[in-house]
Amino acid sequence: MKLATFFHGLEVHRDDRFVSLRFPIPHRVLSTCPAHGGLVDGLDMVFNHQCCEPVRHQMESLMTVYRRADLYQALVMDVYGQGTAVGAGLGTAANMRNLAMAEESHQDIAVVAIATGGVEGNAARAGDPASYYEYDGTFQKRGDIGPDSHGTINLMVAVNTPLTEGALVRAVMMATEAKTALLQELSVPSRQSSGLATGTGTDQMAIAAPACGSLPLSNAGHHAVLGELIGKAVKRALRETLERQNLLTAIRQCSCSFLLERFGLKDSDFIERVATHLPDDLAELARLNRHVLERDPLVVAAAIGLIHVHDQMGWGTIPAPCRGEAMANHGAQVAAALSGDYSRYPQYRISLAQSGFLVPDAILAYAVALGFKDKWTAFGRALDDHAGHMSNTGPA
Repeated sequence: MKLATFFHGLEVHRDDRFVSLRFPIPHRVLSTCPAHGGLVDGLDMVFNHQCCEPVRHQMESLMTVYRRADLYQALVMDVYGQGTAVGAGLGTAANMRNLAMAEESHQDIAVVAIATGGVEGNAARAGDPASYYEYDGTFQKRGDIGPDSHGTINLMVAVNTPLTEGALVRAVMMATEAKTALLQELSVPSRQSSGLATGTGTDQMAIAAPACGSLPLSNAGHHAVLGELIGKAVKRALRETLERQNLLTAIRQCSCSFLLERFGLKDSDFIERVATHLPDDLAELARLNRHVLERDPLVVAAAIGLIHVHDQMGWGTIPAPCRGEAMANHGAQVAAALSGDYSRYPQYRISLAQSGFLVPDAILAYAVALGFKDKWTAFGRALDDHAGHMSNTGPA
């Protein structure tokens, strides 16, 4: 089924779990594809294929991908009726029906980005510990490092004008920067460390441009319009496909629990930590209202500040001797945001400093507990006082 037609008659087709970007004129492609990858001329298409389910699905036939990538690709193309074409393929566990397309243009330059993506189980940050050691054709597992489930961002990007070989490489860099920028904006956690993700462990990409025509463009960086268009198209397409595949949106990320995922917390762990600092009745009340408490926008805003300060200390921006004071300052902001009583900020700050908590999940849990204890106190006293006054002045 044809989904769209772009410049030069470039067509996007989807046949069940197989999405192809078909070239009506000769194109030059730079890709990470295991077969026909690298810098290649003479392709009829690049394609994206869902080869398995995202969680714990490992068919024996999938091992062909690693052992004989050329054979696996030929079989896939034959299954989907493209056996006579020459193509380069990307593989993923993402649903092809969740793909997103975005086109950006300026004067005579146009770019289209086609994205699929999942980041729930395989997101990682550049420099995180690796899962495997590859040498001399073999892969050795490194301990328990590795994702619990699949997750891959696949990008197919096409430009309507020829590019120099250097510009094709620069286009890959720009598309990668755009991907990373979006993951930062969505606060996607690495599953391999406590950092924010910059990609996944299995990301793939293909960049295509006409092989001939006008004078090739030589720059796809930040100062070139082409670079701007690539960045915008990739971010727009990737944002949409992650929303479809993972329900990942900026609004969903407005949550203390989501922001603390990268520190090892899962689902209701955060509110349980809060509950340890509360008397039984308040602890149960907090559990019953956990989504309201941890998603309060001002609480989340203060939590983001605390987490970012923690990151900056890890990067060396803030000196280590300032750690306790800085965390107490920002934790007190969290507590005051929840209680609504900013006059108690100094008391919150002292309590948090004396707690000795220095990691984000621990200090945030204590700060939320402090604020929750006081959230209704002043209001309740005011009501009690008012009720007493009314009873004393009312009719006998």
